Amino acid sequence: MNHLSSLRDYLDALAKLDDLRVIDDEVDAELEIGAIARYATEHRAPAHLLSRVRGFTPGFRVLTAPAAYSSVPDTPYARVALSLGLDPDTRPLRLLDGLVAAQSAAPIPPVTVASGPCQENVLLGADADLTRFPFPLLHHGDGGRYVNTIGTFVLRSPDRRWTNWGLARAMLHDSHRMATFTGSPQHIGVIDDMWRERGERTPFALVLGAEPAVPFVSTMSLPEEVDEAAYLGAYYGRPVELVRCRTVDLEVPATAEIVIEGYINHDELIPEGPMGEFAGYIPDWQVELPAYTVTAITHRDDPIMPVVCAGKPVDEDHTLVGLTHSARWTHYLREAGLPIAASWMIPETAVHVLAVTVDRDWRERTGFTSSEQLCRAIGEACDAFPHGGWWVTRIMVLDHDIDPTDLRDVLWGFATRSHPTTGIHVLPDTAIMHLMVCYTDAERETGRGPTVLFDCLREDDLNIASFAENYPQAVQERTRQLLAGARPLGDVL
Repeated sequence: MNHLSSLRDYLDALAKLDDLRVIDDEVDAELEIGAIARYATEHRAPAHLLSRVRGFTPGFRVLTAPAAYSSVPDTPYARVALSLGLDPDTRPLRLLDGLVAAQSAAPIPPVTVASGPCQENVLLGADADLTRFPFPLLHHGDGGRYVNTIGTFVLRSPDRRWTNWGLARAMLHDSHRMATFTGSPQHIGVIDDMWRERGERTPFALVLGAEPAVPFVSTMSLPEEVDEAAYLGAYYGRPVELVRCRTVDLEVPATAEIVIEGYINHDELIPEGPMGEFAGYIPDWQVELPAYTVTAITHRDDPIMPVVCAGKPVDEDHTLVGLTHSARWTHYLREAGLPIAASWMIPETAVHVLAVTVDRDWRERTGFTSSEQLCRAIGEACDAFPHGGWWVTRIMVLDHDIDPTDLRDVLWGFATRSHPTTGIHVLPDTAIMHLMVCYTDAERETGRGPTVLFDCLREDDLNIASFAENYPQAVQERTRQLLAGARPLGDVL
């Protein structure tokens, strides 16, 4: 495993893949940064490093599409794989292996070091001015410029027992305040509630441009009171290095590009939103949220600010959430005693659809007499999944031969194995997310609505007409040899 311990190491790796471009022309923070990110995301172009932003200090740089699908042919998950310390051609299902295994491994707590590049420049008090930085207006219709789209908030419980890393959007309000859309049951909100109940401000740090694995674990919805830093240590087999903040009692990744420190003021409300979101739409509402007041900003020399422009799939909202929650679903459902081969939140569905494949011997292992019983058990377990069940509107339960990361496989299995009427089961009252436009206003208001199960399991054994399933191993090997030795047509004709 190649642990890339800084964003700059990651950019070097992207450059070696020829999956990074630099734009030296001056770019406007109003819509142009967002448009570059959105175009590159939708067209699977390289990531872009914007070296000049109009009206801002030379040297302040922006990175767009940092973990979207890669431009490298046949390896859409190359950026994700590199972020997680793996070879760029690692197949999607293999990306889950380490993330699943680390959930059962002993945590390795982080270590605090004396100093780090993230504090090469320290701005305090009035100098800690958010408007110095090229935070962009991403979409036409957003309520303002967004300070955070892929950065990590660090909060700690008042008793210091639990430190949470979580990802939440944050909108610029003025030079020292921003509004963040979060609340319980999100873990950032759970910890914030603890401080609120004590009548105290909540200390926070916002980390922009940490080492590339940090945003992934920050979206993972690990169980309550599990520290993401210790989980990441378990994943890599060694501790993550942190440094102490300057004005709050928190620690942050030492190689981060920018760190914003401050306190959440619960009695001061400021507007947040609207903003283009992961479902691919821009809502028309704005809310009043507690002000995140800045006390310090530290940054590296010539800092790089990663930016995600959320919208129509597939962007980082879908690669980060899709991969990490797939690892959580797989581990969780197996722990529940279900015969799960793999779970995959399909990025192309804006992570609304969960594809679950089950082991060949599911009947013997579960004692279920019908596939409907298994499907309903999976659906009910998903609804009960703490801090995550609301992501899914539809669940496809598929046979073991289907690769849930391959859309061609999933659509084939769905279309040919799910009966058009009896293959559909409904859980009428499940947790849902208010940002999902497929639900009614009333359902989004209450956070409750239906989840649909598609039973794509066959009771009979299928004789599948595919290369891997139909031909003897010796014939497969001989076929590969023949194909490898094939030559161009040349002048034969």
